[in-house]
Amino acid sequence: MSFVRTVLGDIEPAALGVTYAHEHVILDAPIVEDRFPHILLDDVDVAIEELGNCAQVGVGAMIDAMPCGIGRDPVRLAAISEATGVHLVATTGLHTRKWYPGLSWANELPPDKLAELFVADIEDGIDRFDYRGPHVERTPHRAGVLKIATLQEEPNDRDHRAFAAAAITHRATGVPILTHCEEGRGGLEQVELLDQLGVDPGVVVLSHTDKVDDPGYHLALAATGVYLEYDQALRHPIDEHSTTVRMAAAVVEAGFGDQVMLGTDGARRSMWSGYGGKPGLAALARDLVPAMGRAGVSVDAISRILVDNPARFFTFAEVAQ
Repeated sequence: MSFVRTVLGDIEPAALGVTYAHEHVILDAPIVEDRFPHILLDDVDVAIEELGNCAQVGVGAMIDAMPCGIGRDPVRLAAISEATGVHLVATTGLHTRKWYPGLSWANELPPDKLAELFVADIEDGIDRFDYRGPHVERTPHRAGVLKIATLQEEPNDRDHRAFAAAAITHRATGVPILTHCEEGRGGLEQVELLDQLGVDPGVVVLSHTDKVDDPGYHLALAATGVYLEYDQALRHPIDEHSTTVRMAAAVVEAGFGDQVMLGTDGARRSMWSGYGGKPGLAALARDLVPAMGRAGVSVDAISRILVDNPARFFTFAEVAQ
């Protein structure tokens, strides 16, 4: 059976509908509150309001891209999903080193041990304490995507361990893999490393690449077979001249429209209307879609980007027996 794994259970891929492919719905950890309070997203009621606004403009699903140990909360995600009707997919995996002070396991464990944690999140349930303490208590809410990240263009030793763990986990579970490209760069190097680890590029999506205003870079990435996730539009005027729109239009025109997805990467209180910010997460579906149309992206291509591509990508691959 083909399925997408949400925090409330497995669903048919077609049930996702319009999907934001890289979001931050809950982001609540001591390091965030202490060092990065502008990205603290800890209020369930505000999240219900914000996602409710998105549902009103047709959004059916979001990928909450918060990996292990730095602020995910599957219980709160489940409550938000139940209240809004928006499907939420939770994440396992690792972000870059800076997010893990005092959590030596995240920076030192070998790939097989990291993979044990990731597989457990996917198959058994995400730890209620988010691997921040000595005790693990599995919730009934399971992860449906795995995130890994690089900080420089060339992966370092820690990155190699995390990427190797991702490859092990994918082979064991069929989970799709989402990556963080710092400042949009390093995508080709990530693809090369995953290829060396035996991961099919068709199960990989690179995030934040629209930070790079270079059509040649985007076409080179798309030619590898990976998906590209564009999520910077809400940080700039939303019009047909934005980098997000122009890069998406270039990739679609070159014949790679089946490999593009959109998100907001909305880890900013200043972006959420519920926290008094602008333009609100609903602006992606409400305002960016018309801008893409004005840039020449067809209605069919936009539907593929928002609906068909996420449904295909976030479906678990079959696992070899």
